[in-house]
Amino acid sequence: MSDKAPWITFRPELKVLDCTVRDGGLVNAHQFTDEFVKAVYQACLDAGIDYMEIGYKNSPKTFPKEKFGPWRHCDEADLQRVVGDHDAEKTGLKLAAMADAGKSDWETQIVPASESPLSMIRVAFYAHQVSEAVDMIRHADALGYETTANLMAVSNITEEEIDTVLEAVAGTPASTMVIVDSFGYLYREQIDRLYRKYTSALEGTGKEIGIHAHNNLQLAFANTIEAIILGCNRVDATLFGFGRGAGNCHTELLLGFLRNPKFEMRPIIDVIQNYILPLRKELDWGPSIPYNITGQLNQHPRSAIEWREGATPDDFLGFYDKVVAEI
Repeated sequence: MSDKAPWITFRPELKVLDCTVRDGGLVNAHQFTDEFVKAVYQACLDAGIDYMEIGYKNSPKTFPKEKFGPWRHCDEADLQRVVGDHDAEKTGLKLAAMADAGKSDWETQIVPASESPLSMIRVAFYAHQVSEAVDMIRHADALGYETTANLMAVSNITEEEIDTVLEAVAGTPASTMVIVDSFGYLYREQIDRLYRKYTSALEGTGKEIGIHAHNNLQLAFANTIEAIILGCNRVDATLFGFGRGAGNCHTELLLGFLRNPKFEMRPIIDVIQNYILPLRKELDWGPSIPYNITGQLNQHPRSAIEWREGATPDDFLGFYDKVVAEI
């Protein structure tokens, strides 16, 4: 056998975005200590991660500061307190925040990129919010940010709606259009179809295709691999899959698969052991029967989250009977 295995390689243009603090914060209302956020930040730096999504740029009117932690708003003072004068060019790590259409005071919350450690604004929206999303993308771009378009709940809308969104996004300066499996419902064949649809609609625009997978059917890693094989060069993951409900594609699994020698696994394992695993004692996330059920039914996991927080979290049969009766 040859000493070289040509199928085991890497694409240097493929970029990894860790969204542990942003997506994981949905489990605890973003009530993280500065120490926790600094630890994740340092791990991303030391591991060679390309992007770290540190939270949301969402409105304190919608998410009051007395109920939600600072990473729901990413005020510049909070960013500076934790990452200081972060320099993406020197460190190789770009910081990102997500702004939700309908939930962000984006015209006032987002300052010029020259005044912020952030390099990217990821605009998340549902199909009916595409007009606002386009305005948000153009606004953030004008302020000097790289931007992405994250169409949520793609498994739950029509082909015509997807086509309309892609047509609208094609004319924007967004660098990436992300396939977002919000409900953890998609299988490989659907990832294939969506990737080809996105690629065809955005041909000639220079946009990359991204993937953000949830793990309700325990397919987040597999679906991310499938997207990579097809040509996806922007991939999301979280440490130990820490994220809302069933969680996400695991950063540590993804880095091992990619085989890019620039990535260092030890810092990732370190922060998982010392910061992520202790959270399991107080927070609930990761694959479980209720999340599997909502994934199979192509439903938002909110009902499963509420059940897991209730008096009988492990009454899986009771949850199944409840959600099926409501269909």
